Amino acid sequence: MQSIEKIKKFYRSDGFWAGLLRDFLFVIAVVVVFASLSRVALGLWTPMVAVESGSMIPHIQIGDIIFVESMDRTEIVTYLDGQKSNYTSFEGYGDVILYKPYGRQGATPIIHRAMYYVEKGDCMWQGGDCNPGGKNLAPYSGYITKGDNPKTNTKFDQEGSISYLQPVKKEWIIGVARFYRVPVLGCVSLIPRGNLACIKN
Repeated sequence: MQSIEKIKKFYRSDGFWAGLLRDFLFVIAVVVVFASLSRVALGLWTPMVAVESGSMIPHIQIGDIIFVESMDRTEIVTYLDGQKSNYTSFEGYGDVILYKPYGRQGATPIIHRAMYYVEKGDCMWQGGDCNPGGKNLAPYSGYITKGDNPKTNTKFDQEGSISYLQPVKKEWIIGVARFYRVPVLGCVSLIPRGNLACIKN
């Protein structure tokens, strides 16, 4: 009974420190509830990412917040499969995926569209060196990916430095972008980390 009275007194207090502590506890409670709901709904404790580059313009902008669904909860629809079934996501055929380049832990994840899936030994793209022993033969099964920006991303990730000659393995994929983008909100996270692309954009 005594402890209940103390709690009531704390919540009724007009003191600065009591008010600050109440606000802090409220924020913690909101974060815990949000993380728990995110885990249940999308399979991830932190299902949001701030977009750091313009590689997905015009469909996803720098500073957008994107919701991501865990790979455990979904299947990836590629651009080619999306064309056949008329399935679109973020104004383009197929799914946009979030993956760790080369599977590296701690590397900034890449958010690009899954264009198609290749099996080990398949030619990764037309026009490449796909003769027996050629460098453009897939060394293992995985996804060929590409940013939507027609100016900066004219080639597949596997043709350039992002994932050079390496299809994206399923275990590298964090999740699939879902719902809609939340504009600008990601800048709150990017600017303090020294990414000024939001301001320049």
